[in-house]
Amino acid sequence: MTEDQEKLRPIKRMLTGVLVFQLVLAAFLFLGDMGRDFALPVRGPAAPSLEQPVRPGDQMREYDPNLPTAPGTQIDGPMPDRLVIEPLADGQVLLTGRIQRGDGERIVQQIEAATAEEFVLHSPGGNVADALEIGRALRAAGKRTALRSTDVCLSACPYMLAGGTERRVAEGGRVGLHQHYFGENTFLPAFLAVRDIQRGQAEVMRHLDEMGIDPMVIVPGLATPPQSIYILTPEELSESALANG
Repeated sequence: MTEDQEKLRPIKRMLTGVLVFQLVLAAFLFLGDMGRDFALPVRGPAAPSLEQPVRPGDQMREYDPNLPTAPGTQIDGPMPDRLVIEPLADGQVLLTGRIQRGDGERIVQQIEAATAEEFVLHSPGGNVADALEIGRALRAAGKRTALRSTDVCLSACPYMLAGGTERRVAEGGRVGLHQHYFGENTFLPAFLAVRDIQRGQAEVMRHLDEMGIDPMVIVPGLATPPQSIYILTPEELSESALANG
């Protein structure tokens, strides 16, 4: 076996795992369409809450999109339903809220007009395509991204974090990944959903690679169901270059 072939082995194993996941998902979607009372199997106890500390090998936590409002802002009440940009001290701004379809175009315009050099993130995630669009805009504008010790960046939010020219995650800040949901559970899209998953995963990996981040960082997320979240350790953040500040 040549040296190049040896280097490709981990990537081939990862892609094989992704293909198996897609085939299993397609089968579940098909069965869900054919049988109204069919449900995905639930294994083991529920994941611990997000507040519980993590350590290597114990990183799966409960995913709750209802995060508390980030401190230090003028936002009064619960987490915004859509992304908003709020001023912070020291020339920073906060990008916070759920990522909804259509947020990308609106937020990109605000990024291009912003004088702040660093965007602090606090979001439970949401629409992947819009998160990728915002991440690319942050990089094009030369902006830095950061999480404070109280901030959380989950699901699609790390793809915005990846856009920063410098990416800082303070001790206590939480970055997490999981499987994304694609398509509707109706008869025809049950099979089209697999195509959407393949296209979406390829776009995410291409985005990370273009941002200078190891695309393999998403592999644990591929094995984490949507109701849970895999919290990356500081070592994983550093080794993948998702955090480099």
